[in-house]
Amino acid sequence: MTDDPFILAGAALVALAALAALGAIIVACVRAMRRSDAEAAEQRMAELDRATGQGLAQIHGRLDAMGAWLQTAQGQFQESVNQRLDAVTARVGETLQTSTKNTSDHLQQLHSRLAVIDGAQKNITELATQVTSLQSVLSNKQSRGAFGQGRMEVIIQDGLPKGCYEFQFTLSNRSRPDCVIFLPDQRPLVIDAKFPLEAVNAFRDAKSDDERKLAAARLRADIGRHVADIAAKYLIPGETQDLAMMFVPSESVYAELYDGFDDVVQKAYRAKVVIVSPSLLMLAINVVQQIQKDARMREAADKIHAEVGHLMDDIKRLQERVVRLQQHHGQAGEDLRQILISAEKVEKRGTRIREVDFDDADPPADNVIPAPIPRKLQVGE
Repeated sequence: MTDDPFILAGAALVALAALAALGAIIVACVRAMRRSDAEAAEQRMAELDRATGQGLAQIHGRLDAMGAWLQTAQGQFQESVNQRLDAVTARVGETLQTSTKNTSDHLQQLHSRLAVIDGAQKNITELATQVTSLQSVLSNKQSRGAFGQGRMEVIIQDGLPKGCYEFQFTLSNRSRPDCVIFLPDQRPLVIDAKFPLEAVNAFRDAKSDDERKLAAARLRADIGRHVADIAAKYLIPGETQDLAMMFVPSESVYAELYDGFDDVVQKAYRAKVVIVSPSLLMLAINVVQQIQKDARMREAADKIHAEVGHLMDDIKRLQERVVRLQQHHGQAGEDLRQILISAEKVEKRGTRIREVDFDDADPPADNVIPAPIPRKLQVGE
């Protein structure tokens, strides 16, 4: 390697020239490459245009097919939606109709129940009015006595026929009980309807124990006094029955008296006075009916016995007449048999007369037509 500057400069120039030539070659190559790239690009662009046209045509075809499919699907979807809407509308209509009918039925039932409630409310109002009037009636002693008398009379009139009882009957001692029932022995059974209800009301209204004790003592005293009056006025030996009845016009009062004041009931029973409620009075009326029926049967027993005797006599006479009728029929049959025998004899004699044959042994002539064989007459011919 040399250090000569000229040689170094020449070498540098050669190197530069070589570099310049290389650069020219590179430029030429680049230009050539650019020309080839442009042609290739144009060719590629043309191919791209052709491919794009074909792709666009395919895309347009596919878009058209997709549009037709979408239109068909939209029609089917719209038809399905319309069908479903029609079905839903029909169901909603049926549901609304059923709901309307059910609502109408419920409203009618509600109106009916409201009418029943209105009627019940009116009945309750009327009942409250009647209870108020009944309370006003029971607050008065005379009105209360008339109420008990009226209830007792209704029970007696419903259970017994007329003539078996009498109201306000006068006894031999000038006393007049509320009712008497005539039994078969002609001794009347006395019923009194004047129950002392004031003491019972006072006992019910008592608030403290002391008031209840005083009211209980008053109740025992009033009932005992009334029982003694009934026994003294209405139990007449030989004229009335040995027992009398004291009528209590309330079942609740009777139950309270029987449960809480058994000593009063037993004391009245020992005095031969029986305390009865409306139901017990009805039961006693039924017993009286049976007693009167048995008495009527016993009274009619002799008549029935006599009638049975007459009936047996009639049956005996009927039997005798049937026997005689049977004998008459037998005699009539014998008479009919004798008549038939006589008729046969008459027929035979007539045949002989017609044949001019009076001798049984002589045969009939040849020129005489033989008579028909006589036929036996039957009964009834």
